[in-house]
Amino acid sequence: MPKFLSFGQDARRIAEADSVAVIGLGRFGTALALELMATGTEVLGIDADEQIVQSLNGALTQVVRADSTRLEVLQQLAIGEFDRVVVAIGSDITASILTSSLLLQMKVPVIWAKAVDSRHGAVLEQLGVHRVISPETDMGRRVAHLVRGAAADYLEIDKGYAIVKTVAPQHLHGITLTQAAVRDAHGVTIAAYRPRKGTWTNAQADTVLGDGDVVLVVGPTTSVERFAQLR
Repeated sequence: MPKFLSFGQDARRIAEADSVAVIGLGRFGTALALELMATGTEVLGIDADEQIVQSLNGALTQVVRADSTRLEVLQQLAIGEFDRVVVAIGSDITASILTSSLLLQMKVPVIWAKAVDSRHGAVLEQLGVHRVISPETDMGRRVAHLVRGAAADYLEIDKGYAIVKTVAPQHLHGITLTQAAVRDAHGVTIAAYRPRKGTWTNAQADTVLGDGDVVLVVGPTTSVERFAQLR
């Protein structure tokens, strides 16, 4: 497979930097790779579709058309030298599982893999993939919380624990957070706030909130959702 040798040399150079290899450049993989590039991370993108590879030429540090289910191909692409690899294959579950298995065999230190459903996720976890993500499921849960609540944004940290962004309720205006005793009264912690005209700042015991201030609230999911309903 000599045509991959030059790519392997490039990949080794990329692997030495703050870098991530993204395997599978569908909607999720492409969005992830482009966002990583935007934050200064070097990205090796891999996909089996020539059209996709061509469309991303120049947008990523290196983009390669390759079959990630073949060990010799991954070796020639120097994937074993990357500290972080994301398997973003969503259209072919078999390819996702085979690729993840090979990466584990190559002892890649950190492997993230996208699961299209719970059964796919269970198999990836059983293989030993370090982090299994379900973008569609996670987004569905997030939107559900936003639809049914009053939060401006919602992020689940772990099962039963979340962060919400919401407007500071009126009964907190004009007093310090210590005086408001938010944790005792509502079972949540205000971690940061943004004044109506200002930037985000870490909340302190002497922080005083005002009309229109936005807060980040951390705590059990049911508690932060109840807090977001306050006005």
